[in-house]
Amino acid sequence: MTAQWRTEGAPSAHGHAGQDADGEQAALLRAGMEGLRRTDPELALLLDAEVRSQNATLAMIASASIADPSVLAAGGAALSNVTAEGYPGNRYHPGAARFDEIERIAVERAKELFGAAYANVQPHSCSSANLAVLSALIPPGGTLLGLDLDAGGHLTHGSPASVTGRHFHAVHYGLDAAGRIDFGQVAALTAEHRPQVIIAGASAYPRTVDFERFRAIADTVGAYLLADISHIAGLVAAGEHPSPVDVAHLTTTSTYKQLGGPRGGLILSGEEHRTPGPDGRTPLSRLMQRAVFPQSQGTPSPAAIAAKARAFALAAGPEFRETARLTVTGAAALADELAELGHRVLTGGTDNHMVLLDIGEYGLTGVVAERALEECGILANRNRIPGDTKPPLVTSGLRLGTNILAQRGMGPDQARRCAHLVHAVLNATVPLGDTEYRIDPERAAGFRAEVRELCARHPLPLQSRESSLAPLIGAGQ
Repeated sequence: MTAQWRTEGAPSAHGHAGQDADGEQAALLRAGMEGLRRTDPELALLLDAEVRSQNATLAMIASASIADPSVLAAGGAALSNVTAEGYPGNRYHPGAARFDEIERIAVERAKELFGAAYANVQPHSCSSANLAVLSALIPPGGTLLGLDLDAGGHLTHGSPASVTGRHFHAVHYGLDAAGRIDFGQVAALTAEHRPQVIIAGASAYPRTVDFERFRAIADTVGAYLLADISHIAGLVAAGEHPSPVDVAHLTTTSTYKQLGGPRGGLILSGEEHRTPGPDGRTPLSRLMQRAVFPQSQGTPSPAAIAAKARAFALAAGPEFRETARLTVTGAAALADELAELGHRVLTGGTDNHMVLLDIGEYGLTGVVAERALEECGILANRNRIPGDTKPPLVTSGLRLGTNILAQRGMGPDQARRCAHLVHAVLNATVPLGDTEYRIDPERAAGFRAEVRELCARHPLPLQSRESSLAPLIGAGQ
């Protein structure tokens, strides 16, 4: 069956039922799902199964959040059919009038949400955003200073496994004996190596990042400060963590880890947006435009940018701020309860959404803990920790997060219950080496039943909120 769609507000020649009420985009999404189920049931059934799994799984992945159905709908919009390199009002292809308006909306919403003077919403990921920033500010072979991967840094902060560690001379700072950023080392390495860029940010650091202190050190050698807030962007937007936007020269973030948005990245600048780049003339804002397109990316993803715009609007609301509060209070309760149960919580607690455990001291490896928890309906990921002697695919650490727990409406009381569940599963896990384990099937089934009950009591937003798109995402199936 071939569907006919109205354009520019004109009536449909074929008068499809529901189009006038729902709009052309909703009708298109509905037709798409109907067609998928009819012509590719194998794929459709897997997509439905994923929704059911997410509804019934206790996801404690620190690098994830749940996108609102309206965000998912925008990300699946027909806007994906638009090809338009360049920026609004200056595209290299025709047919981008609506996309221009949507990208302008996304930019303005990002600026308002973070209190920024400049925003670029085109990066396909924060990794892409970081690469664009670093390539624009550091010459080939130039020096960057970032947090070491084993201390909680990110691959794009100069890891040898990343192009950033091969294209640039990467120097890394670490943590002190208490597991906090060693600012004495940051200052000493800055004086010794005089990096062009210092990166403040982490992927596994449970404490507040002191951006002001980083900026003071960067200023001693005239370095640019890049703040990567991918993991804490939601807390920053909601006022639960200090913002670097007017402190750092540039700020980058992903849009899905904590913002409830689509896969994608974002570059922001505040008071420093007019500061000259390395050539001494070009303002950082203009330099970033070039750094993304054409320097590091071609065509942007129009529908992803629409989804970002929707996510930014939701993140500016009171519900999001309450979720951020629950994220922080829940993580603190989770860390405290795990410590009470005898686990070694790195840094002794948390200031954000993240809790790091030294599983090695518990007699397990990170990968064994991860797999045993997943078998019991709980998601948490293995993670290397300072002084780790295990390889990256094994690790001695476990990373937990409360983003999705908070989106379910769970607070400190529920977080403490989650701590007891995690503890019970780990206690029931018998290691058979670094990567193999055994757990009694009946006990595992009991844990899964408890997880399902807890998840049903605190459903995901996509299940609990009314949405005309529920049939499209398989809710309740």
